[in-house]
Amino acid sequence: MKRKRLTQVFPFLLPIRKWQGKKLFYLEMLIDGNKYAKNKSEALLPNTVFETSSLMLNENSGFDMKYQINKVHNLKLAARTINKVIIEPNETFSFWQLVRWADHHEKYKDGLNLVDGKIVGSYGGGLCQLSNMLFWLFLHTPLTVVERHGHAVESFPSTTEDLPCGTDATINEGWLDLKIRNDTDNTFQIEISFDDKYMYGRILSQSPVNIEYSVFNSSVSYIKRNGRTYQIAPVYRSERDKKTCRETGAELYINHCEIGYELPNDIKIEERGA
Repeated sequence: MKRKRLTQVFPFLLPIRKWQGKKLFYLEMLIDGNKYAKNKSEALLPNTVFETSSLMLNENSGFDMKYQINKVHNLKLAARTINKVIIEPNETFSFWQLVRWADHHEKYKDGLNLVDGKIVGSYGGGLCQLSNMLFWLFLHTPLTVVERHGHAVESFPSTTEDLPCGTDATINEGWLDLKIRNDTDNTFQIEISFDDKYMYGRILSQSPVNIEYSVFNSSVSYIKRNGRTYQIAPVYRSERDKKTCRETGAELYINHCEIGYELPNDIKIEERGA
């Protein structure tokens, strides 16, 4: 028989355990020896390293669009805490260090989140779209990825289908963070803006970055095991020196996630045993 968690037996303990988890989460960052990026500059740094955009309303979620509209509200609240943040040499960017009090003056709304294996509307849902975009930006810089977590389940088709598979970054306060460290002697800045349809992100720098980055999948495959479909996506990055045109590349990681929606008929899925 599968063992039940303490909070399943005594559900009234869940809010207490979450509160304890968040306190420990931030305490560990307080004593881990990292200097976290917190300062902002209204003056933008002069060089654009990389920029991208992300469509905010997902018409293919299969859920009431009110959750998508609420998500846009949540994204804008969270983005205020990150927009124009400076990442100095030897500083670490932490998503939650910055977003922790984003709802202090204005509350989040219910957006879609994966909770206990089910997609439900929950307070502050949808912030992963911001962490996804930030991770995609960071992959195109010399910044060092310290912590990144892929989604265990991709519940519905993404609004950014042109991006390589497995370049997402989920976050969960008190549990999962997105952290990047600046091991260079250059200074970087994050800029986030919005229009009616899109969220835009840019990474700026004090000195020019002379490396051009390209991120892609070397292959993508799908397997079915015990009735569930999984995606396996190696993520590869090439680096081209703009001055010498010398190019190098390496596999960054292999991303695994469950696909929770029906794939197109032309995608090959390999059947595997348990």
